[in-house]
Amino acid sequence: MKRKNHYGKHVFVTGASSGIGLSCALMFAKNGFDVIGVSRNIQEKSESYPSGGSLTFKRLDVTDEAAARDLIERLPGVDIAILCAGMGVAAPAETASLELTRKQMEVNYFGTLNAAQPCLSRMRKQKKGLLIVIGSIAGRVSIPMQSQYSASKYALEAFIDAVRMEMRRYGVRACIIEPGDTKTGFTSARIMQQADNSSDDYGQVLEKSIARMAADEQNGRSPDTVARIALKLAGRKDPPARIPVGFEYKALMLLLRIMPDRVKEFILSKMYLPE
Repeated sequence: MKRKNHYGKHVFVTGASSGIGLSCALMFAKNGFDVIGVSRNIQEKSESYPSGGSLTFKRLDVTDEAAARDLIERLPGVDIAILCAGMGVAAPAETASLELTRKQMEVNYFGTLNAAQPCLSRMRKQKKGLLIVIGSIAGRVSIPMQSQYSASKYALEAFIDAVRMEMRRYGVRACIIEPGDTKTGFTSARIMQQADNSSDDYGQVLEKSIARMAADEQNGRSPDTVARIALKLAGRKDPPARIPVGFEYKALMLLLRIMPDRVKEFILSKMYLPE
């Protein structure tokens, strides 16, 4: 049976060298889409699939605004954009360096913006398109020792809400997918800021907290789970604003609507701030 597609065949994916981005690029290509996947460090090559789809990898650093705009404006088409590029910083809110904080926002928020804006311009002109941003449950529930990461993902939630309202009249739709624990290279690539002399109190707490997160992530879902959700969105004429990945996270988001903040903070502290 032919899969529904309300938007078009041309797909653009950032963060396509690994993890969720690579899974999305492969999933769409194997289902008949023509995919351009980009990443800062990637071997440039092209592949074709029996479905009639194709996958071309190109090198791009999404933090380079001019390079991102130039590449996207030269693509043969942008019907669906899936923006996955991201990284994580772990540090106490009190002592997180401004350098690492800026890097976190530069990649996760501004990198997404650099790719989203030229994609939206093309979609508006063609009166159709779908923008999918890969957010995080941490963009709805702030995680201790990852305040900068959570802040960057919270920013994407606000961005998508505005895009949905602004672009609807032009036939452009937008959605943010919110994975929880997912088994990818994100875990090993996370930057953990070491405690300095003024923050020795955080040393063991930070290490234990990140060790717990890493274990949960490596026992988490496959990135293909997220890719399958993205693929289904291509067949939805009016996708939802946000999709938590997994029944337990959907239930958590519903529960948080009625849960007092103190209860939420108690639960998250027990989970991620071990004694």
